Amino acid sequence: METKDQILAAARAAFEQGGMEAVSLRDIARAVGITPMAIYRHYENKQALIDALVLDALEEWSARAQAVPRGDPRAWFEGMGDAFVDFALERPRRFEAAFLIHTNVARRYPDDFLAGRSPAGVLYLQFFERAKAQGLIGGVEPIEIMITIAALSQGLVTLYRAGRVAGGEAGFRALFKRAMGRAIQSFLTEKPR
Repeated sequence: METKDQILAAARAAFEQGGMEAVSLRDIARAVGITPMAIYRHYENKQALIDALVLDALEEWSARAQAVPRGDPRAWFEGMGDAFVDFALERPRRFEAAFLIHTNVARRYPDDFLAGRSPAGVLYLQFFERAKAQGLIGGVEPIEIMITIAALSQGLVTLYRAGRVAGGEAGFRALFKRAMGRAIQSFLTEKPR
C-alpha cells in the first residue's frame, strides 16, 4: 500500500475511534511509521487529509446508492432510504464524514448536484426528473424535491442518533419509511385516497 493510502487508512481508523478530535497528525504519523512532517509530502495540510476522509466516505455512500436495484420506482425509492439508514447506523463515523464535517469538498446545494458531482444525487435527480416528465409531480423542480428529501432523511437520522426517537431501531426505521412516503406523496399531482 502506498504511503498516501496508509496515511488515509490511519486517519480513517483514528476518526472511527474518536471522531475529529482523534485525528492527530502526530498519531497518524506514528501509526504509519513516518514523521509528522512526512505527511505533508502527501497531504498539503490537515484540512487536505480531512477532505480526503470526506471524499472517501462519500465514495462509500455512492457505492451503496449505486447498489440499490433499479426497477419499480417505489421499491427503488424505499431501497435508497434503507441504504441511507443502513449507512448511518452501520457506519456512523463514515456517515459523519460524508454528511456532517464542514469541508470545501462537500457537495453544495444546488450547483454541485445540478452539475452531476454527486453520484447519489444524480440518481435522485434522475428519479424525480422522470416522475416530473411522466406528470406524476407538478410545479416543483426536481432539485427542490431532492433537497427536501435529503433534509428530512438527514434530520431524522440526526434525531435518532441523538436519542430523540423512541421505539429503538425498528421503530425508527418504521418512522423513517412513513415520513419518506408522506414526503413523496406531498409532491404527487394526484394524491392517493
